[in-house]
Amino acid sequence: MATLYPSLEDMKGHQILQAQAAAGVRTPATTVVTEKPKLLRPPSVCPAAPPVLYPNLAELENYMGLALSSEEIQKNLLPESSTALTPTGPPPGQLVAPLSWNNTGLRRAEIKPGVREIHLCKDERGKTGLQLKNVDQGIFVQLVKANSPAALVGLRFGDQILQIDGKNCTGWSSDKAQRVLKKASPEKIIMVVRDRPFQRTVTVHKDSSGHVGIVVKKGKIVSLAKDSSAARNGLLTHHYICEVNGQNVIGMKDKQLTEVLSGAGNVVTLTIIPTVIYEHMVKRLSAGLVKLAMDHSVPDL
Repeated sequence: MATLYPSLEDMKGHQILQAQAAAGVRTPATTVVTEKPKLLRPPSVCPAAPPVLYPNLAELENYMGLALSSEEIQKNLLPESSTALTPTGPPPGQLVAPLSWNNTGLRRAEIKPGVREIHLCKDERGKTGLQLKNVDQGIFVQLVKANSPAALVGLRFGDQILQIDGKNCTGWSSDKAQRVLKKASPEKIIMVVRDRPFQRTVTVHKDSSGHVGIVVKKGKIVSLAKDSSAARNGLLTHHYICEVNGQNVIGMKDKQLTEVLSGAGNVVTLTIIPTVIYEHMVKRLSAGLVKLAMDHSVPDL
């Protein structure tokens, strides 16, 4: 099984570290300096220069246009004891992220495999803050209202509801799903949920000018900049952005979305969904309701 990386930049960065480890070059992991690090060969190493397989960390900014300072590199390096820094590498299938390891947005945006059980209640008005939609014989979360019980238990747009109080939801209409919710106990509703099966996450890195390389109109990716991190990492046009670093941005105006992206840090994880599925998911959902009521809070880890 191959090693997995959140982004192509993480893969290249890891390959650099692997090449340096194989050559006996140590990267300092404690001292943060203001200039780009100079990676020197220890005296004990044979003076013969090893073949140059990859550019060193100091050259990453020119190599892929990344806005990486020495501080950024040191902050995200794995511990010295990590097998990811050894010539043999990490165990197969392990996620390796030397450039984005400490990024909280990456963890907030994670779409976890498997299913989970949640316990939901109703507010003082008897509402859950949840609106459900039938898609392809399944029931999905269409809307989570801000500060609602549904938001507090971590439900998100696009989550699939497999069961409500022990009843399988397969084949239900949207109306039936809402009726079951309405009749459920106000104190405790048990749901079985699968995280956002129609969506995927793509981690990208801002260049030295602070851009990831996408053009967005009304929440949809319409263009990619050539040789940008977005293009390198496989972002696609005709997809809507659902989340930025785990924060829901559905219904935001493009100006608001741009502000969220600007404040997202150098490593940004975008959660996207194909246009055809998104438009079906929000069909008959008031645009005004989405803008005013959708939960846009930053999720807890």
